[in-house]
Amino acid sequence: MLREMIPETDMDGVAEMETQCFSDPWTPEMILDSLRTGLDTWLILEEEGEASGYCVFRTIAGEAELLRIGVRPPLRGLGYGKKLMEGVVENSRKNGVTAIALEVREGNAPARSLYKSYGFKEECIRSDYYRDPKEDAVIMWNREISNIYH
Repeated sequence: MLREMIPETDMDGVAEMETQCFSDPWTPEMILDSLRTGLDTWLILEEEGEASGYCVFRTIAGEAELLRIGVRPPLRGLGYGKKLMEGVVENSRKNGVTAIALEVREGNAPARSLYKSYGFKEECIRSDYYRDPKEDAVIMWNREISNIYH
């Protein structure tokens, strides 16, 4: 089941997944700040009553930026990332978004493959964007999300 985040019940699970999924995890305070902006949408993928994945994206002026997407490591490769992407696309379409951007580690081949399957194209590189470990970011866009069919 894909649903919007409920901070009171989901914060601990999301904060835990942040540390499992990212070398530069967002703190609970950063997550709360994101929730307070009114620009960010947090979706939780819940399986058997537990959060197994999440994503957050920011919507401004008809465009969205996928800020984070994470799946608990033991559950990767089971299609949960795809379910989260479907939620991003569906929510974006409902809110009049026509384009979505994201950045991804250059070495994250599974994520890049997932995004390409949703019509994202690699447009540029941000050199040395990530630290710990140091790595370039690939900037990807889908400027026609109405053409995504899965």
